[in-house]
Amino acid sequence: MPDLTIERIFDASPERVFGFISKTEHLLKWWGPEGMFVPEHNLSFESRGPWMSVMQNADGQRYKVSGQVTHVDPPNSIGFTWAWHDENDQRGVESHVTIRLVPAQGGGTQFHLSHVDLPDDSAAESHKHGWTSTLRKLEAELTD
Repeated sequence: MPDLTIERIFDASPERVFGFISKTEHLLKWWGPEGMFVPEHNLSFESRGPWMSVMQNADGQRYKVSGQVTHVDPPNSIGFTWAWHDENDQRGVESHVTIRLVPAQGGGTQFHLSHVDLPDDSAAESHKHGWTSTLRKLEAELTD
């Protein structure tokens, strides 16, 4: 199964970045690729347990994803499972996401996202585009 790794450096402290990737009020501002919003959710990565979000685009297409938060280690890392739902609300193949934050030399935060156990190369490429777009939104929020 393919794995995906994305790294960024954000001009914010690990504590600030961790708040933006864990707290609902911040997650809702950047969660999902550009052009998407989140009309339904149980979205918090502050503690272990279930999570869910429905991302919707301007055309009304809805994409549901859910999982379990498997670990929370402020301000260092968060881990969660990830599975898309089909049109009958059945969960598909489960993959795993880990986000690690490390102080960057010279200030800021080294952000490391690992999305593993994706079903195939096509899914890995799709998730790469999705996460890249999503992280542009996160970066914009962190610089506001």
